[in-house]
Amino acid sequence: MKPAERRLRREIPALRRHLTMSTALALLGAGLVLGQAELLAGLLADGFAGRGRWTGPLVALGTVLALRALLAWARGALAQRAAAATKRDLRDRLTAHLRDTGPRRLAAGRHGETATLLTRGLDALDPYLTGYLPTMAATAVVPLVVVVRLGLADWTSALIVVITLPLIPVFGALVGLHTAQRTARQWRLLARLGGHFLDVVAGLPTLRAFGRERHQTRVVREMADAHRRATMRTLRVAFLSSLVLETVATLSVALVAVPVGLRLLDGALDLRTALVVLFLAPEAYLPLRAAGAAFHDSAEGIAVTERVFALLDDADDTGGAGGAGDPDGANGVIDDSAAPTARLLVKDVAPAPAPVPEARTARLRLEGVTVHHPDRAAPALADVSLTVHPGEHLALVGPSGAGKSTLLALLLGFVTPGAGRVLVDGTDLAALDPDAWLAQVAWVPQRPHLFATSVADNIRLGRPDATDAEVRAAARAACADGFIAALPQGYDTVLGEHGAGLSAGQRQRTALARAFLKDAPVLLLDEPTAHLDPESEAAVTGATAELMRGRTAIVVAHRTGLLPHADRILTVRAGTVGPAPSRPAAAGLTGLVRS
Repeated sequence: MKPAERRLRREIPALRRHLTMSTALALLGAGLVLGQAELLAGLLADGFAGRGRWTGPLVALGTVLALRALLAWARGALAQRAAAATKRDLRDRLTAHLRDTGPRRLAAGRHGETATLLTRGLDALDPYLTGYLPTMAATAVVPLVVVVRLGLADWTSALIVVITLPLIPVFGALVGLHTAQRTARQWRLLARLGGHFLDVVAGLPTLRAFGRERHQTRVVREMADAHRRATMRTLRVAFLSSLVLETVATLSVALVAVPVGLRLLDGALDLRTALVVLFLAPEAYLPLRAAGAAFHDSAEGIAVTERVFALLDDADDTGGAGGAGDPDGANGVIDDSAAPTARLLVKDVAPAPAPVPEARTARLRLEGVTVHHPDRAAPALADVSLTVHPGEHLALVGPSGAGKSTLLALLLGFVTPGAGRVLVDGTDLAALDPDAWLAQVAWVPQRPHLFATSVADNIRLGRPDATDAEVRAAARAACADGFIAALPQGYDTVLGEHGAGLSAGQRQRTALARAFLKDAPVLLLDEPTAHLDPESEAAVTGATAELMRGRTAIVVAHRTGLLPHADRILTVRAGTVGPAPSRPAAAGLTGLVRS
């Protein structure tokens, strides 16, 4: 048994109950097998002898057959329920893992492979859960019961069965090892195909712009062909395995049947006993043959289980939700599109979260904060101490990748510091309930994610219970109502994936409308005027300045438009934070924000 199988049985309660019930049903089924063999042998022996009554035995035999059918139905129904519960448990654990994973770590993975794992991948567990496990339970019970009964009827036949029974698992294991390797390779090719295909579809406009769509068509075709060939090779091995197991089982039964027939002709064995032996001998081999076939059907599910546990064990190196990787990315931004369905929250580190202070009057403070990312030798932030007073407007300037967005990620809870603390009115942010804290924070990333739903629903993400009038008011405040009104269905226009149908500036203003609608006391803005033309930038700058009024605001600035509205400007460079040049040195500030 592979480690993934042992862990699956150990950690999934529904699976343990399924194994217990399968074993009990297998024991009951073994008893019915014995009863059926005894009744059928008695009927035939008495019929050949021309004696006995047929009505009672026939009714009893029909009852046994009906009970076996009912038992098979019950075993299948219980297996289906256990499979559904197991897959639901694994999906919940995987989605919880994705929820607690930071944006950069999610962006580093291939979303297509994850989607394949959550859907087609976990569905591949069905043959393992509904076929292989119940069959293994029967394998542990039925042959033993049958051999004991054969020993009581004819010890020589029982001895032959005991000697030949191990041949089936031996041959099955020899072929099964080869099948497992081929199935694992087949699954890797399928996951790679799914991930690559999703990437190609998402980047199709770019591929067409550069004339590379035909090349990617060939790549996808080659990957599909590789998966097809791997699947056919796996099926070929599985069919050959079935042939081997059937041949071994048939020869083993023949080794029992031939001596029994000779002794029956010689008069050394009575007909009833001979029939019991002949009826029971195939039943001893049947569970092992079924287990061999079920193993090949379940091999892909076992490979998927290994991948699931590998993903669940892939914990963040720095201990936080965003710890594995730099949330700044190559351009110094947190990409909100990296995980559209994830909550992106830091893991709860305290069993009872502390009450969240009132953010409108809270002082935000970083005390000796250091953040390391595995893919960087130098720290993203090095021993940074910073205080933001209630209602203060703080602007962060500096070159891309210097650590500005990491500061926002710390305050959002997306990154946990390796050293130091992030305090909210004197309380460690790690001790607060992340949901309650983020309810008081509005965040506008430089690359906001828009969902494939209506424009109004995308804005309403800031406050789900908002009325249509409040949504329109927020859009007007963000200077977004003009282009929304020009859309085919206005606020009811359904957008494509990632906001397809809107320009970059329109997506930015839609995200800014979310912040207006949320009306949170703490604002974290990662260049809200990015991707805007000069006229739109001026309008959004004025609206943002109005939004900042009376709130604590931290703005990452790559343009100078919002700097006059900041109470304090700090420079972030190489993981350190220091004062910016004085306001009169406009040329120096311009150089900083554009570097």
